[in-house]
Amino acid sequence: MAPPLALVVGSYNHDYAWRVERAPRAGETLRGDAFHSAPGGKGFNQAVACARQGAPTAFVAAIGTDAAGDGARRLAAAEGIDAHWQACPEAATGSACIVVEAHGQNRIIVALGANERLDPAFVREREALFAAAGVLLVQLENGIEATRAALDLAQAHGVLRVLNPAPVHDALDAGLLARCDIVTPNESEFALLLERAGGARVDADTLAARDDAELHRLARGLGVASVVVTLAAHGCFVSHADAGRHGDVQAYYRVDAERVNVVDTTGAGAGFAGALVAALLRRGDRPLRDAVVHANRCAALSTERRGAAEAMPRAADVELRFGSGSRA
Repeated sequence: MAPPLALVVGSYNHDYAWRVERAPRAGETLRGDAFHSAPGGKGFNQAVACARQGAPTAFVAAIGTDAAGDGARRLAAAEGIDAHWQACPEAATGSACIVVEAHGQNRIIVALGANERLDPAFVREREALFAAAGVLLVQLENGIEATRAALDLAQAHGVLRVLNPAPVHDALDAGLLARCDIVTPNESEFALLLERAGGARVDADTLAARDDAELHRLARGLGVASVVVTLAAHGCFVSHADAGRHGDVQAYYRVDAERVNVVDTTGAGAGFAGALVAALLRRGDRPLRDAVVHANRCAALSTERRGAAEAMPRAADVELRFGSGSRA
């Protein structure tokens, strides 16, 4: 019997990245230190992260009938990803403008193009993929109805559902969150979700400094069984509805950040989510904490390289850096 799939339903964008000492101010023109063009998009980055961690991976997305779309097909094939592309002649393949500052922080503008045209019917026609999947991973760079269709189909087939809520969509509501088993927001996304789901207003910049009991209380307001908040240099925080969920003894805990030499943080959140899904497929009886530690390491390694999809580490890279016990 074939092993279960990591199924990613999401976005493909082609990235155009400029490296600068600092981001320009309003009305200011700066000379860039370097320019780089490469594949990206949160969905594609996650699919590459899954595949490079050894998980059999399928990807469902929409692209334009243009050169960038042709490139997406070749790139997915080269990574060994079973890609199912909805071709959209009326829209361009998604693109992103990325400005990376000298200290590694990034600022991103996305033109989603074909990604917003992903048809729920196209997703439903891939039901065989959902039947073969062990974990579904979705983000929010597509039309929200396509995301709902994927989550509903996964639920019907008893598939574990993971949402990386990036970027937070205007139409995201408590009903969509309730369709998910695990959500993986960063600090700013977590703050926005809290406002949407429960009306709580928190300063994203203060989250890492709050004590664990307070973070757990906030996370329980989302109505999702398990929440994994990525906190950049402060690691990540895990909150479950109850102890024992996904094999974790504790209902909530932190995982420390790894020490790395940060060059570019672009794609780190997607790398975390993709590596987490790959680890979930292989964890067996091991606790979720092990998968989170592995995902944290993969995301950290991705920041030592420039780019997004191309920066995703392979399983051998993680093992070489952190030891044989790092293989999730």
